[in-house]
Amino acid sequence: MATTPAEKLEELVRGLCALPREAEWVEFKQDQADANEIGEYLSALSNAAALVGQPCGYLVWGVEDVSHRIVGTKFDPATTKAKGNEDLEGWLNRMLEPRLDFRFSKGTVDGHAVAVLEVPAASSRPVRFSGEAHIRVGSYRKKLKDQPEKEKALWRAFDRTPFEERLAAEGLTDVEVLRLLDNQAYFDLLDLPPPEGRSGTLKALSDEKMIARGIDGRWCVTNLGAILLAKKLGEFPGLARKAMRVIQYKGNSRVETIKEQVGGKGYANGFEGLIGYINGLVPSNEVIGAALRKTVPMYPELAVRELVANALVHQDFSVSGAGPTVEIFADRMEITNPGKPLMAPDRFLDTPPQSRNERLAGLMRRFGICEERGSGVDKVVSQVEVYQLPAPLFEIVGDSTRVVLLAPRPLSQMDKKDRVRACYQHASLRYVNRESMTNSSVRERFGIEEKNKATASRLIKEAVEAKAILPYDEEAAPKLMRYIPAWARDDVG
Repeated sequence: MATTPAEKLEELVRGLCALPREAEWVEFKQDQADANEIGEYLSALSNAAALVGQPCGYLVWGVEDVSHRIVGTKFDPATTKAKGNEDLEGWLNRMLEPRLDFRFSKGTVDGHAVAVLEVPAASSRPVRFSGEAHIRVGSYRKKLKDQPEKEKALWRAFDRTPFEERLAAEGLTDVEVLRLLDNQAYFDLLDLPPPEGRSGTLKALSDEKMIARGIDGRWCVTNLGAILLAKKLGEFPGLARKAMRVIQYKGNSRVETIKEQVGGKGYANGFEGLIGYINGLVPSNEVIGAALRKTVPMYPELAVRELVANALVHQDFSVSGAGPTVEIFADRMEITNPGKPLMAPDRFLDTPPQSRNERLAGLMRRFGICEERGSGVDKVVSQVEVYQLPAPLFEIVGDSTRVVLLAPRPLSQMDKKDRVRACYQHASLRYVNRESMTNSSVRERFGIEEKNKATASRLIKEAVEAKAILPYDEEAAPKLMRYIPAWARDDVG
């Protein structure tokens, strides 16, 4: 039988009370509920939990500090106000940097009212409240800047535990794990027959480090397991905001929204449905072939698929309160993920990708969702050229990475930046395929007739003047001129 939220709260409180002494990641209170002090505890407990390798820290009301005896509390997080009569939870969230998906719970144990504040461990940098980071030293709350050894150890802890290995849920039974995770999708994606019996399934998920045994002998679901195979991401509070959002707008601005959908499933078991939903919103174009008219999507399906997968895999999960998004406008599609890229955007095409989340990326490749290492952006640019679309735009926006696919546009309506970017990407794609850009290849890229060679020559000249490309051999005859991306100069001497 699965345990109810009330039973889980009771188990949690009893387990924390059973600790031999007040740990650095747990604080007991009776009724004290000063908003500012709670905020400092949020910072201190989150940082302390990260330091000692705990997935969460806890502030518990209704328990005596020394004896750990359950005595009850009058504190109610739902009615407690912060400064300016602001709701406590919203005020705390606003004062934290980075924001945390903390959670208040309230219930009864042995007939006594209790309240628990569950605080996720800091993930990539110390959590600050009102601009100040705190830490627990024994049972005392201290400013982190006054504890240099603790601060050094905390930064080392951030480097030690990758996102995928941290815990999304703990204290679970066999039944609860299989209820939360889509284990059938795991075997389907790998084209493997499911094992007979519950134990075989649990072993397979454990071998992949999607689940692990906790110190209490129960199961924990790791972030890797939850983010890939969750039946409902909302059941993992720390990951709910990492679901992909798809927004369709009317026209070319964000003024009027037509549709908005937030993904409910994990990235792996929900990927095909996500791509199908996006493609269903993308406008289509009617093209005329040799004898037939046919309708094709505005953007290449393979390009959309690869860019969405990249946004999921390469995001920075430490950026709180933000997740990947796909925004569809009349004239473009924007795919954005939290986190700045680990390489310059203009080198996405030729540089093998570097991922913050290697285990996640590896499993997505094994599932057949991502392309093999180094080939994804190549295929995006190649598909864009086949469709003769404007070159995709790769850019950094604040602390996020964004890729923009542009709707079909004749060459006469492309501005100079569009033309230079297209020539640069064309030269880069040819170069990584061990070919060179020529007047002929540029004509093919833009659909320019052979009689208009001069037009292609003008495009090449613009890109050379912009220092985006350069001649392979400046002494070659005009008809034999070949071009390479500017970054390839060192390769050719």
